[in-house]
Amino acid sequence: MRSRAVQIQRRLFSTSVSRNSDFVHCIIGGGVVGLAVASRLATRYRKPTLLIERHGEYGTETSSRNSEVIHAGIYYPENSLKTKLCIRGKELLYDLCEEQGIPHKRLGKWILAQNEKERGILEGLHEKCGRLGVATEFIEKDEAGRLEPDVHSPFGVLNSPTTGIISVHDYMTYLASTLEQFDISLQTTVVSLSRTSSGNYEITAKSASDQEPFTVTADVVINSAGLSAPLVSNMLLPREKHVAAYYAKGNYFSYSASRPKVSRLIYPCPVEGLGGLGTHLTLDMAGRMRFGPDVEWVDDPHDLVARDSRLQEAVGAVSTYLPGIKRDVLAADYCGIRPKLQPKGGGFQDFVIREEEGFSGFVNLLGIESPGLTSSLGIAEMVDEVLYK
Repeated sequence: MRSRAVQIQRRLFSTSVSRNSDFVHCIIGGGVVGLAVASRLATRYRKPTLLIERHGEYGTETSSRNSEVIHAGIYYPENSLKTKLCIRGKELLYDLCEEQGIPHKRLGKWILAQNEKERGILEGLHEKCGRLGVATEFIEKDEAGRLEPDVHSPFGVLNSPTTGIISVHDYMTYLASTLEQFDISLQTTVVSLSRTSSGNYEITAKSASDQEPFTVTADVVINSAGLSAPLVSNMLLPREKHVAAYYAKGNYFSYSASRPKVSRLIYPCPVEGLGGLGTHLTLDMAGRMRFGPDVEWVDDPHDLVARDSRLQEAVGAVSTYLPGIKRDVLAADYCGIRPKLQPKGGGFQDFVIREEEGFSGFVNLLGIESPGLTSSLGIAEMVDEVLYK
């Protein structure tokens, strides 16, 4: 879908918009969450909608650089948005995949216990899942060894049967197809955002194909800019409401040998304060095995090169639960950056999804990292409720 910045400059929708704005909805950011929000608002209300994405394709930063896992919703505090929206988003996502034929698989996931302490952690996780209504069950050592003989877990595994994988590309392609009658400006960067005296918002953006920036107005602005979301928020909000951005890089590693072999996703026991879920084993839609992400705190959100220098640490982490792994066929593959709102060691940070006080119609989506993909339709539903409850 091509950029239409020139057309946008020439279009007005004042007969349809209460404040004589060019658009009712403007969504900044065309990752999987921005696409989900734009799709819901545009198709539900059929009002003039603009999606602005700074890259030439959708989801080229965080959305296409992850494990492509549909999470069950079991890791985070029970009353958190991450838990609530992951569980709700999972239900909506599976339904959509089945309705629209989006490639996905309910492979299930094992979370492993290597010692008594980890078994205790998984026991607590299992109890929490019971309270949340999320299916989990224990599989003891002997049965686990029969089902997955190459996996080492001497203290059993916690099975999560509702975990799966999805083709993120096909999912985003579907969401984009619902926006074909609306306005999309790719390769376009927002350079300023302000509120007008009329109470709507003025967005100035620069398209890669034009020398001069263009300006449009909108009643509603959704900041779904991912790694750049703090920057966009700080353009509009007063200094005392500014937020800082931190970045946790996750490197992924490909594996080209036929053994060891597994048939489901394999995760280590979660470690508090790590910044992720540990270097886990996932399968893509073709059944190929890959490992990651690890956690590497970086200052540059554009550092999207996976390096072999991280391999040794990854091998150490993976060999704990997959002792037959062959080091010489493991290679750095790709990486992604998690948008964080706290530095390393800062503790749990929930999703921030809110209409900012004093800025009616401006909804901030900050710190939308994992499980953002799984939660995307749930987040879109919540944004709709925030705006039109």
